[in-house]
Amino acid sequence: MARPDLTFGWFLPTSGDSTCLADPKGHMPQSRALFDEIVDVVDDGGFSYMLMPVNANCWEATVVGSYYLAKTRNVAPLVALRAGYCNPVLSAKMFATMDQMSGGRICVNLIAGINDDDTKADGIPDSKAVRYEKMDEEVQIMKGLWSSNEPIGFEGKHYRINAAIEPKPLQQPHPPFFLGGGSEHALEISAKHSTVHLFWGDRPSGIAAKVKDLKARAAVHGREDALGFGMRLQIICADTEAEAWANAERLVAGASRENLKLANMRGKASAADGIRRTSEANRQVWKLLEESGDDMRLGPHLWAGISQVRAGAGIAVVGNPEQVAATLEEFVDAGCTSFCLSGYPHAQAARIFADKVMPYFQGRLAGALPQAA
Repeated sequence: MARPDLTFGWFLPTSGDSTCLADPKGHMPQSRALFDEIVDVVDDGGFSYMLMPVNANCWEATVVGSYYLAKTRNVAPLVALRAGYCNPVLSAKMFATMDQMSGGRICVNLIAGINDDDTKADGIPDSKAVRYEKMDEEVQIMKGLWSSNEPIGFEGKHYRINAAIEPKPLQQPHPPFFLGGGSEHALEISAKHSTVHLFWGDRPSGIAAKVKDLKARAAVHGREDALGFGMRLQIICADTEAEAWANAERLVAGASRENLKLANMRGKASAADGIRRTSEANRQVWKLLEESGDDMRLGPHLWAGISQVRAGAGIAVVGNPEQVAATLEEFVDAGCTSFCLSGYPHAQAARIFADKVMPYFQGRLAGALPQAA
């Protein structure tokens, strides 16, 4: 029997939800009521964690995550550590405090940012390479602060820290770190620090090759067995396959591959150019879209259509519940044990997944978050 080590997470769309990503009339604006409905489904549905996005149109992730820590009993917010945005001593105290106050329900999402234009607009002048340098130092500092009762005496290229903090995290040795990215910088940071590396979408054969590569990178740091792998995917599931594909087509009706207009990004059409310059993971997803043919299918139940209208996770699993579960099983066979998912509209899609797909994995779900090592 397979080990009970699978975890499922869901996405909280704090930039708003949608019934048709290419049509502004389909937009569902941000509100606490919208978020509450999604969070209630996720907290009761067997999901382990909930991803808080951080692009310019989103509500602030740490505040939203803290709010829902107080309102939920099961799910753990996956909250961003944005390289260069916050002093690492403060970050360490914030995450440790959230971990203690929630009884060990916090995960940390390592983010360098997918668009240099956005970070510059936010007053962060660093290139992406420098942001990854800072991320490396920030994680080292936080780990040191969480494990030492004495001032850590850290001296790096970007930070000099000689502090000690309380509290220490409840999760030991520390809360899990997630990272999603495809650049050399991202892969090296994951090899060195991540608990889970999230891939943004690919065919299972491609993921298997990437898992092998990252395991070899992690082995250099003595972490071959400490690094886990997951998929960041969209879910379009209905009772019949035909209904699921009809829902997929309806979700992107009016979109164009030649003129990307990204519903989840500031600037919409112009954002694509900045992201293409900055983000290797997005370039890889858009390459899959270009290769996918007129129907945008990457396989029997993998579809790249959402990448026309959404930056980031644009690869979807489409089908009836059995087909969706079987496709996810292919990624398990490729080496993945965690699935960070979303679907439109998010409350409805989460409810369908929890009720109709998750039972296929009964007895295989982990009873806790992925454990850092």
